[in-house]
Amino acid sequence: MSLDTIQDLFEHGLEDIYHAEHQLLDALEELERNTERDEISQAFSDHREETQGQIDWLEAVFDEFGEPPEKEECEGIEGLLEEYEEFASMEPSQAVMDYHNMAAAEKTEHYEIAAYGNLIPLADQLGMDKAADLLEENLREEQEALEELIELTEEFEMDAIPAE
Repeated sequence: MSLDTIQDLFEHGLEDIYHAEHQLLDALEELERNTERDEISQAFSDHREETQGQIDWLEAVFDEFGEPPEKEECEGIEGLLEEYEEFASMEPSQAVMDYHNMAAAEKTEHYEIAAYGNLIPLADQLGMDKAADLLEENLREEQEALEELIELTEEFEMDAIPAE
């Protein structure tokens, strides 16, 4: 694929975040399973449902764009998922794992927010108002998910983790 135009850039970014959302759908299920605290596990479950809706909206953006949904491997998300798996393989205590799960999810939310934030002006430039609106909705949901994770992280009882 040649990457010479705004349309090329938009399509590449769209395929990238489409792949990322699919990867995160599975990752959120794993985070939910690997988290002991109910309120954190429930947040992952809720965001997993939102992520499925975001995938549906991305497919609508592809339709608006006149292309079938395709995935471009998202190296950024792949790296974050690899980092998570490596940490989990060290078999941390459950309290440490719960905290790390929230931190890992926050990292992915920042990535997604950046991706959507970069796609929206491209859609606007291409005159794709409906696509921009759908992407803005996904961005809004990602920002809300990040805010919820930050709140859960701030409320996390650190006394469950030894200081040294």
